[in-house]
Amino acid sequence: MSPRIDSPWLSIVVPLKNEAGNVGFVAEAIVEACAPLAPYEIVFVDDGSDDDTAAGVLALAERFPQIRLVQHPVSAGQSAAVHSGVTLARGSAVCTLDGDGQNPPSEIPKLAARLEGRDFPEGVALVAGQRIGRQDTASKRLASRAGNAIRQALLHDDTRDSGCGLKLFRRDVFLTLPYFDHMHRFLPALVARDGWKTLHQDVAHAPRHAGRSNYSNLARAVVGAYDLVGVTWLIRRRKKARPSEVTSPVNRGS
Repeated sequence: MSPRIDSPWLSIVVPLKNEAGNVGFVAEAIVEACAPLAPYEIVFVDDGSDDDTAAGVLALAERFPQIRLVQHPVSAGQSAAVHSGVTLARGSAVCTLDGDGQNPPSEIPKLAARLEGRDFPEGVALVAGQRIGRQDTASKRLASRAGNAIRQALLHDDTRDSGCGLKLFRRDVFLTLPYFDHMHRFLPALVARDGWKTLHQDVAHAPRHAGRSNYSNLARAVVGAYDLVGVTWLIRRRKKARPSEVTSPVNRGS
C-alpha cells in the first residue's frame, strides 16, 4: 500500500453504507477535483456495510495514498459515521459529502474558495452547501422542502437546505458540539448555538450514481420531527459566550 499523505490540512470525510458500486466513482472524482487543495486526505467511513464497500476502499488505497478506511463493525448511522471520521481526521478543516455520488466532488473547491487561504474567516466555523437543481424524486423534494421550512421556523438557522451533505467546517469546533444521532442535519443551528457563523454556498446536485438509498421519506419525517424537539431544547440551553484567553503583561521587575 502506498504511504499515506503527511500533514494534510484538509480531511474529506465520506460516510458509506453498502456503497460498493459508488466508492470508486466518488474517490476518483475527489482526487481529480481536489488536486489544487493538496495536501489533503480522504477518510472513508464504512458504517457496517454487508457488501464489498470496505474491500473497494482498500483497493483504492493502493492507488491513492490520500485514502484511509475507518470501519464500524455494525451500522450506527450517518451521524455516527461522520463523527468517527472527524474524530480520526488529521486535518484542521473537514469537508463532508455523501457516498452515493449525489454530492459532486467537483463542488468541493467552491466551498474551499470561501476560506482565506486555508483559514476560516474570523468568527466562521462552517461553510454549508445548499443544493440547486435537485436530482431527487418529486416526493423527496417536497418532503425536503417541508422539512426545511419547519426547521427554519423553529431554529431560525437561516439555512435553506440543512440536509445537504456537502459541508466544510472547523474540526475543533465540530468536536465541541453536542453529539446525537442525525446531528449532521443540524450543523448550522448547532454552530450558531455556540456563537459561530455559517457561510452558505450553492452547489450542484446529481442523480445517485448506483445502488439504492438507505432512507425513506417516512423514516426521515418521523426522525426529523423527533430531532427538532431535541435541537430546539439544546439551543435554549446554549452557552452564553465563548471563552477567550486574556494574557497579562509580564512584570519584568520581579
